[in-house]
Amino acid sequence: MAAAAVRTVLTGLVLGESPRWHDGRLWLCDWGAQELITVDEDGAATVAARIPSFPFCIDWLPAPDGRLLVVAGGDRRLLRREADGTLTPYADLRPVCDRPWNEVVVDGRGHAYVNCIGFDLMGGEAPGPGLIALVTPGGAVRRVAEGLAFPNGMAVTPDGGTLVVAESYAGRLTAFGIAPDGGLTGRREWAAVPGSAPDGISLDAEGALWFADVPGRCCVRVREGGEVVQRVGLDLGCFSCALGGPDGRTLYLAAAEWPTPEGTRSGRLLAVPVGVPGLLH
Repeated sequence: MAAAAVRTVLTGLVLGESPRWHDGRLWLCDWGAQELITVDEDGAATVAARIPSFPFCIDWLPAPDGRLLVVAGGDRRLLRREADGTLTPYADLRPVCDRPWNEVVVDGRGHAYVNCIGFDLMGGEAPGPGLIALVTPGGAVRRVAEGLAFPNGMAVTPDGGTLVVAESYAGRLTAFGIAPDGGLTGRREWAAVPGSAPDGISLDAEGALWFADVPGRCCVRVREGGEVVQRVGLDLGCFSCALGGPDGRTLYLAAAEWPTPEGTRSGRLLAVPVGVPGLLH
């Protein structure tokens, strides 16, 4: 497939992560600036909230609640954004693991899955096994998967039956069945992507998946089983991705240098048109 043109939507980011298309806008976490940013179709950006945490990631509770959940990874807490914009405690993650927490995804029943990489990357700690915790709608927290090699981006299939997680240090995408009580079962390899370090991910309407790759400076579309069907090359590390836009056919890419040079704002939000739409919400 011919390469589509990549356009720049937003510059001046420190380290953009966890993009999500929601309510007609692109939401983006700038970890370095500790800002939650919204971007409209014309590229106009607004700071929606300041999140004093590194890292932090987002997803929404399903309707009728619809409130935003924020992983304050450095604080080991899951927060909820109220109607007035304040952030209130939703779950304490410290009893499960005292290392920094990372990504979050919420399924249609309100089960929030949050992963922990298992070691303090920024503190220079040696890599350790990561895990996934379940936070129930009532706020109970329990470990539902472990032994993951740097768990990163996560996605839940539209039927609510499968959770897919990127294992950045294993070069693979791993799938679990989701049990009625929210537990994870039947761990299996969804796709091996050797030579890659899959980071943020986004499922599309055909069941394929885009994954961002920081050292590979690219974003890749892969089918279950490992067939690579498209690759978007970049001149920066690609940290995460999200399908969105009015018709779901825009692939948004959060890109930056890594390690991020201190005191710089060279990160960008990029966009490229794609043929298969994402799962809009």
